[in-house]
Formats: sequence, structure tokens, C-alpha cells
Amino acid sequence: MFSRKTGRKPVTGPRSGPKNQPAKSPKTTAGAPGVSTDGSDGGYNAGIAVFSYIVGGIIVWSLIGWGLDNLWGTRWIVLAGALLGAAGGFYLSHMHGLTSNRTSADDGTAARGPSQDEEQ
Repeated sequence: MFSRKTGRKPVTGPRSGPKNQPAKSPKTTAGAPGVSTDGSDGGYNAGIAVFSYIVGGIIVWSLIGWGLDNLWGTRWIVLAGALLGAAGGFYLSHMHGLTSNRTSADDGTAARGPSQDEEQ
């Protein structure tokens, strides 16, 4: 197949370049989404992961409760399913380390209270 820009066939074979190094594969991390392996704060991604665990749990278990309500002719199992899903979402996010207390960058060594400037 020819390239549109150059009209030449793409080069296949060993990668040419500095010292014929192989192409780097994408970096993958094991563990929970939003938690980096270098210890930095996950921030936005961790918040989205917690939100998705909780909302996903509520949706899934509410649908299960709704199905059981229709099957058995009750009206309360959907609410129990929603509560179970929320609790399960919190549990999963806690077990993945997304809701743990993290220290700030200064580790709490900053002085507390108003600053006391020196007289000049």
C-alpha cells in the first residue's frame, strides 16, 4: 500500500533510528484507575473512578431490584438494591485505595495560624 503524502511504500522491517532501539510500548499500570504508582495524587481521575463505582453500583443493583420487584410483585426491593449498590460502590472505591486520606505535598509542616512578620 502506498502513502498518500509521499507516494512511496512504507518501510517495514527493523526500525531505523538511533541504535536500532525497539519502539516503546505504552506504559500500563496495575491497580485501581486514577491511582498512580509513583505515589502522586490521582486527583480528577480518582474522583471519576469513585463516582463511577458508586453510580454504577446504584444503577446495576437498582435494575436487579426492579426485576425482582416485577417478578415477586413487591415495591421495596428496588430501594434496597439502590442502597446496596451505593454501599458496594463505596466499599470498592475504598478497597482500591481511592478514598484513603492522603497527605498534602508539604506533609503538614507549615506553620498554623496567622503569620508573624519580623519588624523592619
